[in-house]
Amino acid sequence: HRNIPDIGMKVKSLGLSRWEDQEVKVSCSPKSLKTEYSLTYISSNPIGSGFSTILNHFKCFICAKEPKAVIKVDSINAAFQPEKIGNPNGLQITYLKDYSTRNIFLYHDNGKEIVDWFNSIRAIQLHYLKVAFPGANDAELMPKLTRNFLKEGYMEKTGPRHTEGFKKRWFTLDHRRLMYYKDPLDAFAKGEAFLGHQDHGYSASPGLPAGTHCNGAWQHGITIVTPERSFLFTCETEVEQQDWLKHFNDVISIQMSPQEYSMEAMFRHKH
Repeated sequence: HRNIPDIGMKVKSLGLSRWEDQEVKVSCSPKSLKTEYSLTYISSNPIGSGFSTILNHFKCFICAKEPKAVIKVDSINAAFQPEKIGNPNGLQITYLKDYSTRNIFLYHDNGKEIVDWFNSIRAIQLHYLKVAFPGANDAELMPKLTRNFLKEGYMEKTGPRHTEGFKKRWFTLDHRRLMYYKDPLDAFAKGEAFLGHQDHGYSASPGLPAGTHCNGAWQHGITIVTPERSFLFTCETEVEQQDWLKHFNDVISIQMSPQEYSMEAMFRHKH
């Protein structure tokens, strides 16, 4: 466009044109930023100074030399979370960072803005999958896009030696990844468990092993066995215990995909 005469506007190239200091300063001013950067980012401690604009997480695309975070398309997920975030336009974005799940919690005053971000992430994922699986049709690829978590809620858990006290934690079941947090809005999980197929040494059953000292307030136990270790949990009610068990066993009964075998290997390497 810079070579087209009389177009009624001044067009300059970022790489080829000469820029004056004043022009650069104007381009980087907050007033010149596009509206898509006005999302609100919630830190892991949303009390007091816990609110800031998304610019504090993703730097201005003009001013910054490099982004603060780079998210791979094949690991990103987005889910609407109005109740957890406490805003009707809340969105939770998760992705893998150094073999761990990273959470980002966002909201916007305009619900359409959040929906547009959600749909954009899905569109990028679909394009990526079409390239990765050229023989698959849209109906086969759609289930591989963004997904809601299978279940979330509080349980109590003990440590790997099963002698530590039971502590209340927030759990998220994201298909085969079971993550637990001290607080629902934590950026990173305190720990994760991978749930593979039942033929490979994975199981979930009610109750706790004989002799387990349960010092917690909740008495409805769950034992998850993996090839590496066993996880002991307790639920507040029997209804919650049975609901968690149903979701665990539904996942464990499903055959694993090649991508999930890779995830399992990555998880074992991490731990």
